[in-house]
Amino acid sequence: MKNLFDISGKVAVVTGGSRGIGAMIARGFVENGVKTYITARKEAELRETEAALSVLGDCTALPSDLSSIAGVAGFADAIRAQEEKVHILVNNAGATWGASIDEFPESGWDKTMDLNVKSLFFLTQHLLPALRAAGTDEDPARVINIGSINGITHPRMNNYAYSASKAAVHQLTRHLGADLAPQHINVNAIAPGFFPSKMTAHLLDHEAELGAAFPRGRLGDAEDAAGTAIYLCSRASAWLTGQTIALDGGAVAFAG
Repeated sequence: MKNLFDISGKVAVVTGGSRGIGAMIARGFVENGVKTYITARKEAELRETEAALSVLGDCTALPSDLSSIAGVAGFADAIRAQEEKVHILVNNAGATWGASIDEFPESGWDKTMDLNVKSLFFLTQHLLPALRAAGTDEDPARVINIGSINGITHPRMNNYAYSASKAAVHQLTRHLGADLAPQHINVNAIAPGFFPSKMTAHLLDHEAELGAAFPRGRLGDAEDAAGTAIYLCSRASAWLTGQTIALDGGAVAFAG
């Protein structure tokens, strides 16, 4: 049982991999010997992350816009042109929108749902041949969907489309986890709590105060994100599928 958490030699794709949790997970993969492809819409930012991670291991940036089916298909084609097998797909790309219930716009709802749910499903669909080629009975291919504790408990924010989309991600994870398990593909989700990111940057002036509100007494960090993803991609989790892990320092448990 010495190598239960070894993921070296695998090929991974991380969407939204230029910053935040996506970049944290990508770094964990790269540092543990995984050939990692990252993608994001903003090429300059993506290239900066590629340069930083390439010092640590094998990282390739492929810019894409996953907000449309055409963008999803184009990115999947670019991956398949490079790799016959994909052992790991991390569906992390996402968006949010905040507005009062009286003013919440259809455009914000559609943007959030399309990127957080629709593109996640169809990218997984497009990469199924490469995932099937990589998975075995002993070591299945892995899909990790990034949900949120906002899809589990009340967010205490006016991010209606975001919380609904993340609840949908959790349910889709259960559905795909059951359907794809016989094909040697495990599908699980991580529902992060509060991690420092561009999405939460406006709150980080109060980081210590925010962290103190969690049972664990701090916010999430890169090791937390990468460690959970590595577990979900290693032999240690080969019998785990269709589950959502609340990576939240105890926030959901504390909410009752």
